[in-house]
Amino acid sequence: MSTAYPTIYLSLLLVLLAIAAVAIVRQVLKTRRTENALSRLQAKLTKEKGTAQEYYELGGIYLDKKVFAQAIGLFQKALKADDLDEAESPLIYNALGFAYFAQEQYDLAIRNYKEALKVDPTYVTAL
Repeated sequence: MSTAYPTIYLSLLLVLLAIAAVAIVRQVLKTRRTENALSRLQAKLTKEKGTAQEYYELGGIYLDKKVFAQAIGLFQKALKADDLDEAESPLIYNALGFAYFAQEQYDLAIRNYKEALKVDPTYVTAL
């Protein structure tokens, strides 16, 4: 009976290592996708004027990286973009409000959340 214990311990160790390896690989792949999107969007937006969706996407990446000042600038550009769809603007105002909130600029955050609700009163995320 005592010879089974090392086998059980080894099996448990292998299972734990496999779970850790899967988690690490998933994180690496997520980071690669984010970095690829970041470099692709930065390259495109430095060469030419982008769409509201591209500014919003790049701003979202900067929010994830906690670079709030750059995210705010990109969200403002998204709101000024020529191709801005009325349905997209509450999302952008909400993200802009979140960026201001993260910087502890609560008055600006509230103003942007209210603007999101003004554009779409059913947008519950901004509540």
